[in-house]
Amino acid sequence: MASPLKTTQDFIPIQEIRDGVIILKNGGMRAIILASSLNFALKSQDEQSSILMQFQNFVNSLDFSIQIFVQSKKLDIRPYIALLEDRYKEQTTELMKIQVREYIEFIKTFVESTNIMSKSFFVVIPYDPPIIGASKNPLSKIFPGKNAGLSATAIADAQFQEYRSQLEQRVAVVEQGLVRCGVRAAELGTEEVVELFYKLFNPGETEKPIQIT
Repeated sequence: MASPLKTTQDFIPIQEIRDGVIILKNGGMRAIILASSLNFALKSQDEQSSILMQFQNFVNSLDFSIQIFVQSKKLDIRPYIALLEDRYKEQTTELMKIQVREYIEFIKTFVESTNIMSKSFFVVIPYDPPIIGASKNPLSKIFPGKNAGLSATAIADAQFQEYRSQLEQRVAVVEQGLVRCGVRAAELGTEEVVELFYKLFNPGETEKPIQIT
């Protein structure tokens, strides 16, 4: 008998995404930080040396591993062109309409002849706790009577919140380290994590990049 065909989900090690936290099939947990770019080349020599020193101190201070991921893709200017088209319709003078139309055509021609790439920078922070959702209540050893009636779901939720707090402590350490280097950082929520993975597995989709607010 032929083995059943495997779906894409079978090859993805993600069990679920809860409260912005990626829970892997092996029980590991991951958080993702979106980091802003830094125009290092425009900094003075002293500023460059300071940034390098801060980054070195930041990396050396970590007692856990991190993964830095850079996503490059062709910039989608369709939302910008649509905005310009709306501005064109709002113009009341013929001169302004001509100028806006010429600018739109310039942007279209420039983008067609040049590959303009956008880059997004992500930092993945890991935490590998004991297996999430285990049927045995870890609190029963301390409070056997009080927690004996807790359901398996409640226990799993309690474990998740405990492990998530450990992960969030690591996230805070990384965010503070990046800020000291002059890099803005923001942790992705559930919808943003889902959007990121959707774009990774659907590279043909051209959508707006995730923004740091």
